[in-house]
Amino acid sequence: MTDSFGAFQPTPHAHVFLGRDHQRAERRTWAVIILCTIMMLAEIIGGALFGSLALIADGLHMSTHAGALLLAALAYTFARRYAYDRSFTFGTGKFGDLAGYSSAIVLAMIALLIAYEAVERLISPVPISFREAIPIAFLGLAVNVASAWLLSGGRDHDHYHNHAHVHDHHHEHDHEHAHDHHHEHDHAHGTHHRDNNMRAAVVHVMADAAVSVLVIVGLLLARAFGWLWMDPLAGLIGAVVIANWSFGLLRDTGAILLDRTPDLGIAEKVRQAVESEGDRVTDLHLWRLGPGHLGAIVSVATTKAREAAHYRQRLAGFADLSHVTVEVQHAPPAND
Repeated sequence: MTDSFGAFQPTPHAHVFLGRDHQRAERRTWAVIILCTIMMLAEIIGGALFGSLALIADGLHMSTHAGALLLAALAYTFARRYAYDRSFTFGTGKFGDLAGYSSAIVLAMIALLIAYEAVERLISPVPISFREAIPIAFLGLAVNVASAWLLSGGRDHDHYHNHAHVHDHHHEHDHEHAHDHHHEHDHAHGTHHRDNNMRAAVVHVMADAAVSVLVIVGLLLARAFGWLWMDPLAGLIGAVVIANWSFGLLRDTGAILLDRTPDLGIAEKVRQAVESEGDRVTDLHLWRLGPGHLGAIVSVATTKAREAAHYRQRLAGFADLSHVTVEVQHAPPAND
């Protein structure tokens, strides 16, 4: 039995696996940070000038929000800056997933903090300054709606294809760029196209907006009917919603960071494409390199005189396979 990786040519091989919308998403995130920072400073300074503790508290809350978005913006910036750094073996496409995972932990902590405060207020109700609290809640909601609009501006529906990233050489070694614009195999699978960094930023904004809406409802009911318990109850519901979003984000980003197979359907189609002519896949690894980019290592056992290039050609229809390594194991025919 012999192994074949195809003829090797020492050509430069860049690994740039960033989402198509990367730079626009980076600019939008920085814009939202500027908006949140202006809002935060206005609330803290205004609260200090007018003696409003509620305004100062909301300004400090806005600072945690801006901090989480800063994490997302820095991930975009560093992923772009180090995209050509060869020390990152498979590129910097996972920076966003790492930031998303970290953001999910921050979200979980925020949910716990809100829940703790809500339970404390249910046990020991505190007087509420409705005249001050309700306008602040509306202001917070307006900022979150503006932030969500800025973040989602021009973004494709979680479907990030990048046919223009740097694999512009036509070499023959095993790390073959397998993009083909006329693909039909995997276009329907969209979860591995998702930009989890942008998703985390949007979840932070949406979580804040959801809490603002619940707080407004709770405050209006508390003022109308004297139900002081409505305000902490709204906070408790908000905490559950945020915890749920946080769990989903942790689960998805954690799976990517651990190189879990992102799409079992594509893995099976890759196997079928290789085995369609009677060969056998002995080992298959499929993992996500970045939004819309998958890496694959395929080991094939064959009794025919086929080399790695033959199987790379068979996999060329999978548009999302951005980095493919093929190993061919030759065995004598069974009747020899």
